[in-house]
Amino acid sequence: MVALLLVLLIILVLFGAGFALHILWWVALAALVLWLLGFVVRGASGSGRARWYRW
Repeated sequence: MVALLLVLLIILVLFGAGFALHILWWVALAALVLWLLGFVVRGASGSGRARWYRW
């Protein structure tokens, strides 16, 4: 009985980690798109060293 509960707990943890990693991939993809848009916006402004971010 304890072994069955342990296996179910491990499956639950691995499922949760997989779901979290899937969400993190989408967050990373959105950050990449925003980063690339920053290059486009900076290039379209034509003012040289002007940046759309502060650092």
